[in-house]
Amino acid sequence: MTKKTTRNNQYSENRPVLFLALELGATKWELGFSTGLGQKPRRRTVEARDTGALQAEIGSAKKRFGLFEETHVRSCYEAGRDGFWLHRYLTSVGIENVIVDAASIEVNRRKRRAKTDRLDVGKLLLMLIRYHYGEYKVWSVVRVPSEEEEDRRQMHRELRSVKKEKGRTTNRIKGLLATQGIRIEGRMDLSDKQLAAIRLWNGAPLGEGLKSRLRREWAHVMFLKKQIAELEATRRSQVKEGKEPDLGKIEQLSKLQGIGPESSWIIVRELFGWRQFRNRREVASLIGLTPTPYDSGDSRREQGISKAGNRHVRAVAIEMTWSWVRYQPESKLTQWFMKRFAEGGKRARKVGIVALTRRLIIDLWRYLEWGVIPEGARLKA
Repeated sequence: MTKKTTRNNQYSENRPVLFLALELGATKWELGFSTGLGQKPRRRTVEARDTGALQAEIGSAKKRFGLFEETHVRSCYEAGRDGFWLHRYLTSVGIENVIVDAASIEVNRRKRRAKTDRLDVGKLLLMLIRYHYGEYKVWSVVRVPSEEEEDRRQMHRELRSVKKEKGRTTNRIKGLLATQGIRIEGRMDLSDKQLAAIRLWNGAPLGEGLKSRLRREWAHVMFLKKQIAELEATRRSQVKEGKEPDLGKIEQLSKLQGIGPESSWIIVRELFGWRQFRNRREVASLIGLTPTPYDSGDSRREQGISKAGNRHVRAVAIEMTWSWVRYQPESKLTQWFMKRFAEGGKRARKVGIVALTRRLIIDLWRYLEWGVIPEGARLKA
């Protein structure tokens, strides 16, 4: 019996490849072309979003390097303002594209380093060639959702933005009143009747200019409240009557005590609704909850969590974990937290809740994938 030999096609193929790196700007796109290491890049500039000019430059690069028209093209660009539409276009015309996490690109560690679009496109091109030849850890590649999966994330992101805008407007109203020495206790209601009843430090009424501004700001708050109510009602109706494939996971996650509809919606639609995980390490690393040890020579210390993931999911997950500790006191996770961190002071509890979040998010992944309820956890009645 002979031992079967396996080979990576990327090392054994001899077909020529045209490499393309794109540095995307608001008005101009910088393009860099090459066919391999050690070659001076061919640099070109086109108008932003001009796909026709992009295709023309690709054709010109093939002629310049003496390549056939059907030569395979590999491209890359950094994740940013342009999102995923360009990736979908490139793949539709037969170009193999990757979107790169900009924070994962290696940089010079000097105090001052030159940074221009010309240098950036050259750096991207070099790293793309290294990635093509098997150096997969040279950067982090962004997982691209389908158009349907991306569209399903719009509602909760809009709801988050509207709530932030409401908070900013409310704080602005409080700040305007504070400049006059006024503090409203309890629930805020700036109707015309209440505005007329507010008095300054000397008993005088508010100025007409300030009143007019407060009316407009309060009208904006009421408009935002109406938007929030409409979005939350739409979300409730979708959970009950919708047909999207991930709604079952949202309902399943909401059955656990201590996890509300908003947390379950965000966790599923941003994390578990469209991604496939092979192990628990991938789950934790996606939301930036992996440790970052520093072990060099005699120096050994822990630098904290990496925070190299989806920060919105991480914030929701940590908030959800505090709720878990409160409403799931008999679970194994809560007992572990109480035993190790509850009596250690404020800082110890903050460190402990992050460690508990990592364990909880992994247990929720197992619960959604295989129905394994976290040990000791209770379901809602």
